[in-house]
Order: sequence, then C-alpha cells, then structure tokens
Amino acid sequence: MSLAIAVLLMSAATLASSTQNKTLTSATVNIWYGGVPIGQTHSHTVTMTNGGSGSITISKLTRTDPNFSANLNLPVTLAAGQSMQFAATFTPTFVGHIDAALILTSSATNSPMKISVHGGGRSSTSGSLVPSASSLTFSGVQVGSSKTLPETITNSGSGNITVSSIGVKNSQFSFTSPGLPLTLAAGHSMTLNVTFTPTTSNSTSGSLTVASSAPNVTVPLSGAAGAAGHLSVTPGALNFGQVAVGSTMNKTGTLTASGASVVVSAASVTSSEYSLTGLSFPVTVAAGKSVSFTATFAPKASGAAPANFTFTGNTSTATEALSGTGMAAGGHSVALSWDASSSSSVDGYNIYRAAATSGPFSKLNSSPDNGTSYTDSSVQSGSTYFYVTTSVGTDGEESSYSNQVKAVIP
Repeated sequence: MSLAIAVLLMSAATLASSTQNKTLTSATVNIWYGGVPIGQTHSHTVTMTNGGSGSITISKLTRTDPNFSANLNLPVTLAAGQSMQFAATFTPTFVGHIDAALILTSSATNSPMKISVHGGGRSSTSGSLVPSASSLTFSGVQVGSSKTLPETITNSGSGNITVSSIGVKNSQFSFTSPGLPLTLAAGHSMTLNVTFTPTTSNSTSGSLTVASSAPNVTVPLSGAAGAAGHLSVTPGALNFGQVAVGSTMNKTGTLTASGASVVVSAASVTSSEYSLTGLSFPVTVAAGKSVSFTATFAPKASGAAPANFTFTGNTSTATEALSGTGMAAGGHSVALSWDASSSSSVDGYNIYRAAATSGPFSKLNSSPDNGTSYTDSSVQSGSTYFYVTTSVGTDGEESSYSNQVKAVIP
C-alpha cells in the first residue's frame, strides 16, 4: 500500500514539473557590427534571461558562420528570473558583408533561439568615411516649416568603401541621398541633404548613421522650433461704397507679420468683382514688417456685393471683409473728399447726408471708411444734398460733424 502511494506522489511531481513555464529571452535579437578590419575583433554583449518559472539549461551554441563566435561555457543553467551575459564577437577573415546567426539550444519551451548577426570585413588600408560637419544644428524653424542642411561624406582612405545603408533616428529629421548601395573611391564624396521639420515647439535631437564597409559614421542632429508667425491684415474690412457698373475703385490694404516671419503663398477672393494687385506670391513678410497691396472693386451688376479676401500663410491665415455696391451706369453721383485727421488714434470716417442744411443727417456707410474719399451714387436728379463727415477713434468714439458741403444734382 505504501509503495503505490509513493509512485502516485512521484507522478504528481513529474506532472507539476512538466507544466512549468520555461521561456528564454534575449535583450538583443539583431547585432550589427558595421565594417571591421580583417583580423580585428569587435564584440557585443548579449544578455539572456530566464523569463519562466522553472530552471533552464542552455546546452548548445551553433554558429552558422565561423567569423562569428561567443565566449559561452556550456552547459549553463539559469534559475527562474536569472540572467547571464556573454560576448558575441566578429572577427572577419575576408573583405565583404556577412549575414549569419548564433543559435542557442536549451530546455526552454521556445528553443532553439536565434540571434541574427551582421558584419562586414574590410581591408585595413581602406580608410574611413569623414563627415564635413561633426554635428548638424537646426534652430528657429517654425512648426509647419522645414530647414535643410547639407552633409558631405568623404572617403579619406586609399581604397574603395561601399556604403550599404543610411538611417536617421527621430521622425522629425529626414534626408535625401544617392541610390544605395554606393561605392566611393578613395577621395570621393557623396552629399546628403538633411531636413528638420518640427511637429512641436520643443527642442529635439536625433542622429544620422551611415553604414558601410568602413566603420559606421554617426552625426548627431539637434533641432529647436521657433515661435509660429502670425499674419494680420489691415484694415479688417474695406468698404468701396457705391461704384458705377463698368467703373473701378481702388483701396489699399496691408499685411503684417508678428512673432516670426510668415510666407504667404496665395490670396483668394469669394467674388470675381474684386481683385488684388501689388503682391507676387509667394511673398515673405518678415517679423514686425508689413507689405502693401491694392484691392480693386469692379462691379458687373447693380446691387450689393459682399466678399472676402483670404491670405494663406505657412503658419497663419488672415481674412479681410469686402463690401461695395454696384450702381447702374448713367446715373448721377457725388464725389466727396476730405483732409485726414492729424490724430493717430483715428480708425476711419463716417459720411452723412441730408436733404436740408439743418438735417436730419443719415449715415451712408455701414462701417468706418479708412480712406479720405467717398462716392455717393444714390442721388436723384433735380435734388440738392448736404454732406458732413465725422472721424471715429480706435475706441469707437465719434467726433462732431465737420463743415457742410452742398451738392446740386442736375
């Protein structure tokens, strides 16, 4: 009876052992050695970890190419959670690129484990690649814009060097290069154009790495985004008043950039009765500076013609409201003009009309006009009109009436 119990207990222990999780993991599954001179040795540290709940025994190491090896004394047992390190080495015996693997056989459930290894043998006289700049710094680049700097890579040795790949860390950096693989003869160069396109206003860093049959070349990259420029248009609204069909009226506007420069790529308008001249796109408006343009109203039919100008910049847009009324051709009109106010706080002018010198006066424009002239095309034949103007301050306060002028319509 006791013998049967012992056998039963042994079977249960064996069953528990067989269900233990035994997983062997490596922090590195790909090792890149770059170009190594023939006869020299480069090593890379590999860390193995028992990620399971039971012990694991590593019993065998297989290398698919004799140029790669590992200083690992086998067999070796790792308890649950235990790690170990060994050096994986590359000692090339000929010139050329080699792709191989180190294969570990163990009692782990994921055995065998493969570690890919890559390296290139090069002649000891082949020289090295030398960058024209040891680092590249991009500063003051606005979010949404980009800046490109050249980096020239030169073969400083006496033999050919084959460039196999080029990579960049950090997606805010990019590059253009000749087609790869590319062989550079002694003294020859290739130029890479490296571009920084910031997506945030934070400073950032990265690197550019050129892999070849010579030792790898790594160029540190750093970038700092500048403040985004703001585009504004003055005045915010242009009122052309009443203009006879077939005639035109011009008014001047101004684009201003603040914070940083703005590249204005285009201007669009929502009505063909308005046009813009004086700007050639794209135009760069420097920070704190302004550029002027001329807006023209050429009514094609009678009636009100509201519209908008929209100026599109690389970091900002600006919109200016337009208003004007077409007047049937052949009608009478009164052309008014006045001297500009000497006050710097004046935002525009209002124009008033009455049928008698004593009033009452009615305002003709819907918003302050920034010019010093106005055409009243809504007059009737045989009538007499009296006109006055007022100035409107930036605070909205309106002055008293100016002197009157009289117009008699035939």
